[in-house]
Amino acid sequence: MRVGVLGGTFNPIHLGHLRVAEEAREAAGLDKVIFMPTFLTPHKADEVNSPAKVRSEMIRMAIAGNKAFELSDMEIKRGGVSYTIDTVRELIKTGGKDTEVDMIVGADAFSDISSWCDFETLFTLASFIVVGRPGFPAGKPNDALPVELAGRFWYDNATGAYMNYHGNSLVYVNGTLLDISSSDIRKRVKTGCSIRYLVPDEVERYIRSAHLYR
Repeated sequence: MRVGVLGGTFNPIHLGHLRVAEEAREAAGLDKVIFMPTFLTPHKADEVNSPAKVRSEMIRMAIAGNKAFELSDMEIKRGGVSYTIDTVRELIKTGGKDTEVDMIVGADAFSDISSWCDFETLFTLASFIVVGRPGFPAGKPNDALPVELAGRFWYDNATGAYMNYHGNSLVYVNGTLLDISSSDIRKRVKTGCSIRYLVPDEVERYIRSAHLYR
């Protein structure tokens, strides 16, 4: 079982998130993609998020039509700051030895990977799928990783991925560049602007009916 994990605050989830997940799934041949809303994001500790239940409900609505998409409340149940290293270890523990974990990350977030908690260990436990974002095209390991760590990867022509000695891969995907952000959506709602075609219809109706981001 090859499982992709897309984490984030999803405050709210939008079409950019969904497209990233779909293109990563297709490019890497994933069996499923798990949407993993954070409880508290390390790099956004001061950001005020909607309650976890609200963010999870919007994800549930957004992914309902895709059998390959799944929602997990693992980080929410764990509470505290949501560190990726803890999540990967828990996924491996619960999924068993036959489960391969692929973290799906935007190239903008991956460019800051060296600031993540215990980031070097992450590459011994999980694979990464890095999807290009506006202003952050998909690149090579040495674009984001320290020289020593980047040197532990080599390009495998057969798979089109960078591999390391732990058997984990680093795949770069030049996806559809949808310049959509949750912060912009929140601002639009607050100022009374339309968010149609930025989020799924069900999510738009939920935001309006629950008076979110006012």
